[in-house]
Order: sequence, then C-alpha cells, then structure tokens
Amino acid sequence: MKNRKYTYKTAMPKAWRKKKRKKRHAIDALRHKKNTTKQFNRPIPSLYWKQKKWKQFKKPISAWKLLSILALSSLMMIILVIPSLVVVPFGDDHTNESSAKPANEANKKQPEAESDSAAEIAKDSAFTVAVKRADTEKVEDVSLEDYVAGVVASEMPAEFELEALKAQSLAARTFIVNHLLHQGTPDAEVTDTVQHQVYKSEADLQKQWGKDYNQKMDKVKKAVAATKGEILTYDNSPITPAFFSTSNGYTENSEDYWDNELPYLRSVKSGWDKNSPKFLEQQIFPINEVEEALNIQLPKNTKVPTELNRTESNRVEELKLADQTFSGRDVREKLNLRSSDFSIEQKNNHLIFTTKGFGHGVGMSQYGANGMAKEGKKYDDIVKYYYQDIEINKITETAPTLVAK
Repeated sequence: MKNRKYTYKTAMPKAWRKKKRKKRHAIDALRHKKNTTKQFNRPIPSLYWKQKKWKQFKKPISAWKLLSILALSSLMMIILVIPSLVVVPFGDDHTNESSAKPANEANKKQPEAESDSAAEIAKDSAFTVAVKRADTEKVEDVSLEDYVAGVVASEMPAEFELEALKAQSLAARTFIVNHLLHQGTPDAEVTDTVQHQVYKSEADLQKQWGKDYNQKMDKVKKAVAATKGEILTYDNSPITPAFFSTSNGYTENSEDYWDNELPYLRSVKSGWDKNSPKFLEQQIFPINEVEEALNIQLPKNTKVPTELNRTESNRVEELKLADQTFSGRDVREKLNLRSSDFSIEQKNNHLIFTTKGFGHGVGMSQYGANGMAKEGKKYDDIVKYYYQDIEINKITETAPTLVAK
C-alpha cells in the first residue's frame, strides 16, 4: 500500500486531491501577494510622473478658482504699486538729474533749500557778540545777526506777525549796538538774561520748541534777514530801544519810570494791548508779606490807609501806605507785580492787587506791535509809532568802530 501509485484523476483519492488543490491555491495566493508588493514598491518613472502632472493641469479650472486667482493678483498689484505712487509726488525735485544723484548728495542739498534767509542771516554779520551764558558761565562769540535771531526768538512769541518780529529785530539789534558803544570797548560781554537781553542758542530753542523748531526759527530768521544791519537812531545815535510785553492802554514816559527823560520815549496810546492774555491779573498777599517786602509796619485788624498818585499813563507814581510813601516802581518790583498800574483792595488781613499790563511800560509794547501788524502796518510804521522822531539807519553809517573790529 505504501508504494502504490495512482493516476492524477482516477486513482488519487478525492480527499487527497482536495488537499493538494488547497495547497496549490495557497501557493498561488502567496505568489500574487509577492508580485503585487513589488509592483507598488518600485520607483515611479519620471516620465510617468510628468504625464500624471500634465493630466492634472489639463483639467479645466473652475470659475471660482479663476476669480480667486484674479483677486489675489489685484491685491498684490495694490500692495506693490500704490506706495510708489504715494511717495513719488512728494519727492524733492521730480527731475531726472536729482533722481540720478547719490543719496548723500541729495541730503546735502536739502538744508540749502530750506530758506534763503537762514543762509543770509549768518552771512556778512557786521561783528560778533561776546555772550556770557548763565548756565555754563562761559563766553560764546556769536555773529551779530545770529545773536539778534536768538534774542527775537526768546523775547517775542514766534507766532506773532512777521512785521512785529521785524520791529523786535530792530530793537534787539539797536540795543546791543548801543550797549557796546557805551561800554567803551567793542569786546564787552553781555549776559543772556534780562539784565541785558534774553538770548537762547539754536540748541536751546530746539529743546524748547521741539517739532515746531524749524517752522518757528525760519520765520524769526526771515524777519531778522529782512532788517539786516538796520538800527534805530535819534540825532544819528543809537537809541535806548526799551520794550515790554503788554501796556495798560498807554506806554509810559521814560522819566516816570526811570530817572532820565528821553525825547523818543514818550507816552502813546496802545489800545491793541487789551487783547493780550496778560492784560489783567490779581495777586493776593497776606498783610504780613507786604510788611516784610516793603519793610513797613501796618495796623492790625483794621483797614490799612492807602493813597495813590498816578502818572500821565495812569500808572502808580506814588503809593502811601500808613505813614510811608513808595514809588510805583518800587512796589511793583518788591512785590513782583506784573505792572505799576495797580489798585489795592483789602479783605480781612489780605491785600488784593489788581494790575493792568505786563512790564515797565516804557517804549514798544510787543502785543501792541502785533496788533498794529495785524491791521497791516509795516515794521517801520510800528517802530516810528512807539519811538518818537527816530530814524532807521545802517550800522556801517552809525557805528563804524564796531564794524571795523
């Protein structure tokens, strides 16, 4: 039985055939799985991949995708093109010549284009001024016209009318010329405080004005350049060009505030000053503070007797408190009042001083000058109104000794 042979179909038992068939099927399945794995693991030929991609691009694009692409393209155009359109109209020159120059040359050209007066002001100054700076106690040599610009910018608001700034330029230049002539030496120093004239350098003014510096300084320099070398004279000599902020409606005669009577410092009406923010002020003092400031004893718990005598311009010439008499100037300076035009009211143990105007009141009122300029008056009209019978002359004609140095 063991060595017996059978034919495939007839002799082999049915169970054996079935078993063999299953085995063959299993082998075929295994072979199929192996072939399939090899097929999917093999690298894809480049030609096949390109053909596959080409088929993808050959597919028609939907309307929605087309609109999205167009919208994205338009947005990119706006982002790239609009900024250049905004920048180009505000360029310096709009010429091919300027655009072809290097950036450093263009930057060098900008200061020249700022203002002709800025360059003019530092050019051909008659002499230099030795200014002693209060903060450093050092002496700086400043060209005359730069010094005048620093004074005008410090003494008068730059927001004032141009003609008023020109009038102030004449006053500032005349002051320094007159001061140096009467000191006996052209090298005499001046302070940068109210002892002479308030002066601030351009660096000081940059800190003070910040972003408004260029606009304000250009305006001041324009006023100074328009009056370059001009001073105010009386009988061919520089005058004492007193000026102050705000009048009480009139300017003061020089002898009513100072000792000397000067023919060109006469009282004139100045109604424009009523529009000044410094025209009226009230200050309240305890009686003991007034006693200390004036070195006087006043009655307690009773009304303090006061008697006022006034000048032609309605400022206080004399004040009688209790049994002592003071000049209006002394009271103003010792109590630090705005003006010598004041009235006094008592409430309990306090004295209320109401002042009109701001400053000594002699010479040119700055707010008055601005009021005249707003009405169309020119700077020569302004100075000739506040300084009587004066003329406008050149430094070279009036003070040749200063120019010669």
